[in-house]
Amino acid sequence: MQPYVGDSIPSKDLMDIISKTIAFDFPLIQLNENIFSLELFHGPTMAFKDVGAGFMSRCMGHFAKTIDKEITVLVATSGDTGGAVAAGFAGIEGVRVIILYPSGKVSNVQELQLTTWGENIHAYEVDGNFDDCQAMVKNAFADTELQDKMFLTSANSINVARWLPQQFYYFFAWQQWKEKNNRPVISVPSGNFGNICAGLLAMKSGLPVKHFVAACNINKVVPDYLQTKNYSPQKAKATLSNAMDVGDPSNFVRILEIFEHQFDGLKNVMSSYSITDEETISTIKNIKNKYAYLLDPHGAVGYAAIEKYINENPGQKGIFLETAHPVKFDNTMENILGSPLTLPPIIQALYKKTKNSSKIDTGYDSLRTALLK
Repeated sequence: MQPYVGDSIPSKDLMDIISKTIAFDFPLIQLNENIFSLELFHGPTMAFKDVGAGFMSRCMGHFAKTIDKEITVLVATSGDTGGAVAAGFAGIEGVRVIILYPSGKVSNVQELQLTTWGENIHAYEVDGNFDDCQAMVKNAFADTELQDKMFLTSANSINVARWLPQQFYYFFAWQQWKEKNNRPVISVPSGNFGNICAGLLAMKSGLPVKHFVAACNINKVVPDYLQTKNYSPQKAKATLSNAMDVGDPSNFVRILEIFEHQFDGLKNVMSSYSITDEETISTIKNIKNKYAYLLDPHGAVGYAAIEKYINENPGQKGIFLETAHPVKFDNTMENILGSPLTLPPIIQALYKKTKNSSKIDTGYDSLRTALLK
């Protein structure tokens, strides 16, 4: 992280921030001869966003000590970001967090993880989808009058401090990869494209990766782009892999920048597949039956995509990112498997808490009023 941080954080403080950010495991689990799972759900909210949110919140706490204004962190979430940001920023002095999430489009566990904190964490339930929430956040940052009145920043991947540390995953995977003379293909469940953007940047920095696969659900603006060269945003469609329900991924332009808008250069390094809910369900069931391994709906999309890539490119071996623990989607998983999951104590405790959120519409004025309270 040092090249990105420069001298803005002293080295000793940066090392302290990072050591606390990655104070849990990132195991690489072999499922079969060719495919491995990189588990990213061993952090405090059982999802991959714990690294980015943990790093960013600790950086923000470092800087808050030198700023005489309250910092307002504005974030839109399609699922896991909100909970990770809430956990990361809860109780940090001088920081207020405003979380927007689409009503009825996050799982029960995800909703409880972002609405039960109180104190400096404020959750707003938006009558719309994630793209609506993200558009409201972008409008706030374009509002110069609002910016004059408050110190406003974002914990979405709009803010590079949120996704830059996600490069760590890929280096942890390489540390555990035994066939150093055979670089892996890496499949990344992709919605807003911050995670795979971090991976591609890590590759540009020297990480040995053979190829990336952007694993998408039926929100397939990027798979279509790689087929047609035409980037056409769509209205987000609801799926079982709800955190990836994004019709206009804001980080894809950053990927284009990394590759200097050279289509062929990007296509040589990254493929993309669209996986249906039916394929997601069959993948979860098949992997459980074959390997006694339980995928969450997002990891299942990642597995299905890398399996397709390897079938089309025999002899390759690869890794998919298992981005969240299956219990985060307990209702969905119960419907798929026909039986309830065993909930770990950290999730059982959530169900004893009370949801506390405010409902707003998709109009920017609703958000502006909330910010100025």
